[in-house]
Amino acid sequence: MADSVSKIRKDFDRIASLSRDGWDHNNHYHNFLLKQIPSHCTHALEIGCGAGEFSRLLAKRSDRVLALDLSPNMIQIARERSKQYTNIDFQTADAMTFEFLNEQFDCIASIAAFHHLPMEEILSKIKAAMKINGVLVVLDLFQSKGARDIFTEALAIPANLVFKLIKNGRLRESQESREAWDEHGRNDSYLTLSQIRQICASLLPGARVKKHLLWRYSIIWKKLEISDREIL
Repeated sequence: MADSVSKIRKDFDRIASLSRDGWDHNNHYHNFLLKQIPSHCTHALEIGCGAGEFSRLLAKRSDRVLALDLSPNMIQIARERSKQYTNIDFQTADAMTFEFLNEQFDCIASIAAFHHLPMEEILSKIKAAMKINGVLVVLDLFQSKGARDIFTEALAIPANLVFKLIKNGRLRESQESREAWDEHGRNDSYLTLSQIRQICASLLPGARVKKHLLWRYSIIWKKLEISDREIL
């Protein structure tokens, strides 16, 4: 696990230096995620904040935001781009080893980071760190399996090209950026939607798992009072 964390940190330190503002598969769903979050939060957490784009959106509706990322270079860029947001605390940290307080956050978000983490462990950890009535929003990638997923992938390819051209005015990133992402992707692995739904059914009663067009899925979950079923 330590080697894996080191590799991810190295990859994103490299990617950070090549990052550009603009549309991508993750921020395409920012508005969807924001609609799931209360209009005002006391304390929010983002796991895998990257350059801080979603952290800044959280800061507009939360008194405090704790934003964690493995990459020191990403955190440096996030701080530089977020100087006007004094309520964001950016920290270079591993969410798996970071010590959270019980019932500390009323909103927890993570975008394209869960596939780097042992899912059962991180869900159990952040579940304990959420306040009653707190909301978890996750956006991540999944492993396609079956005809329906293949059909969705086929639809996503032309949609992706259209969005890139309209939003960014170009179809491709720089060669250096593509090489950095390709290098990182060689070590990525993803769960299938079936596996994700099974884990959520076990750990997050009532969680909504939704497949999205651009190779993404979401988890939306509200932590309610402990039910009799959970006690048993």
